Amino acid sequence: MIIGVPKEIKNNENRVAVTPAGVSEFVKHGHTVYVQSTAGNGSGFSDEEYKNAGAQILPTIEEVYSIAEMIVKVKEPIEQEYSLIKENQLLFTYFHFASYEPLTHAMIKSNAVCLAYETVERDRSLPLLVPMSEVAGRMSIQEGAKYLEKPMGGRGVLLGGVPGVKPANVIVLGGGIVGTQAAKMAAGLGANVTIMDVNLNRLRQLDDIMPPNVNTQYSNEYNIREAIKTADLVIGGVLIPGAKAPKLITRDMLPTMRKGAVIVDVAIDQGGCFETSKPTTHAEPVYEVDGVMHYCVANMPGAVPYTSTLALTNATLPYAIQLANKGWKNACSDNNDLRLGLNVVNGKVVYQGVSEAFNLPYTPVEEVLA
Repeated sequence: MIIGVPKEIKNNENRVAVTPAGVSEFVKHGHTVYVQSTAGNGSGFSDEEYKNAGAQILPTIEEVYSIAEMIVKVKEPIEQEYSLIKENQLLFTYFHFASYEPLTHAMIKSNAVCLAYETVERDRSLPLLVPMSEVAGRMSIQEGAKYLEKPMGGRGVLLGGVPGVKPANVIVLGGGIVGTQAAKMAAGLGANVTIMDVNLNRLRQLDDIMPPNVNTQYSNEYNIREAIKTADLVIGGVLIPGAKAPKLITRDMLPTMRKGAVIVDVAIDQGGCFETSKPTTHAEPVYEVDGVMHYCVANMPGAVPYTSTLALTNATLPYAIQLANKGWKNACSDNNDLRLGLNVVNGKVVYQGVSEAFNLPYTPVEEVLA
């Protein structure tokens, strides 16, 4: 198969979808890999390293899309790329369709095959989302701590406090991968942490493994309203695979929060779990609503691309090799993990969460695999 690796052109996105080690694996299996020039620079991989691994370097993104049967990316295609995508071309990347309707319609129109990292599922976990959720969960505390500083617009609170001064109160909404990593980081810095979730079994697990400065609380509207009144930092880490995130903090709640408090919406890729959230970039990461600082960067791991690229490609490469070896139809027929990753195929929406998000006709995936 001919694999194309374009340079990411989303704002401040420095990750790359395939490392030189990944190129070597593709070549070992008899595939041809074309990498756009400088695609790996942001993550610390030079064109020379890709060449030495067996890749061929192309100067432009247009050439990569034109020649490739499978495009492997990190982030969803943006508007400049829509016209480059060909009918029947396989795109293997994060899509987060439910958060952006124009992308969904563009991919339907393209007649391409869209296989989304975020809905590949194994044993009720999301193996291609986990590594980036781990990065984003840990980063959420770093960024939250930074924007709590007064010069950055925050309350001027140190997360861990000091002797004689209480530490900050951190509320983590969601006890999944993001929430767990965020709570570990915040607890390590000495903050008072509360994790909120609707799954009591998960709360019991977290209660057993977390340090003493982490508490658990059942999540409902009343408890959230009360908790955020004294919160310095709130992390939104809830996820419904392939669907829009629920709005857990509404606009009317913000005036009850402390002025200069910070909320970090890690769920922004799926529409955000705060009503006042809107996607931001690393160039302009925050904005203020009712005295509360909002950090809603849609590609948080792009700020630490070396770590993120290695973590992501460790997870995606085995699936990408299967797709290249067997072709997408056979690979998805043989592997249920990959089958669940199919979202849009040849103009048809085959993932129910995307269909429901925009009231689009739904086609069972079995029909396109037949």
